Amino acid sequence: DAVTQALKASPLDIDALCAALNALEGDEARVTAVRSIGGRDQAKIWAASAGRSTSLEDIVPENRGPATEVIHAGKNSLPVFTNFEKRFCRVADNDTVLYGYNEGATRPVIGPGCFVAHHFADRDEVGVDYYQVPPDDAELPAGWPRPVPNEKGLQMLVYAKMIDYLRKVSDHVTIGRAVKKG
Repeated sequence: DAVTQALKASPLDIDALCAALNALEGDEARVTAVRSIGGRDQAKIWAASAGRSTSLEDIVPENRGPATEVIHAGKNSLPVFTNFEKRFCRVADNDTVLYGYNEGATRPVIGPGCFVAHHFADRDEVGVDYYQVPPDDAELPAGWPRPVPNEKGLQMLVYAKMIDYLRKVSDHVTIGRAVKKG
């Protein structure tokens, strides 16, 4: 398929990969394609997407109202529990941030990994900022977990002191790289 062919190019042509992903019909096809990409190819995509800015509108379209869930399904490069979802929503009366949490097989054990996403102007990228969590009184989508600080419980091992930067790959796909401090 076109995505596989684009990934075989050396060096990776990010515009060809973008076109191949944009040509896929529907979310299910994109999720299947993204979740088939291994760790080495993810690293190539990250490098090739340098300089491709992301905005909050790339993550949650402006036409979505506050507390309306938008799911980003993905795959990480860890050896186990590789499939995940980052769930985002717009915030009432604040267009400079998004609220969100992580959904996946490990959430019942580790916790939700709540975050506040915002644009980092120095990088021109959106960062999923685990240093911050939505306030206790935040209006969140129905069924979302209440925000829990990432410095408490087992989730501190995964989410504390971390920002996951996102780069745009195509109209519906971003790639992230987590950066931990300390």
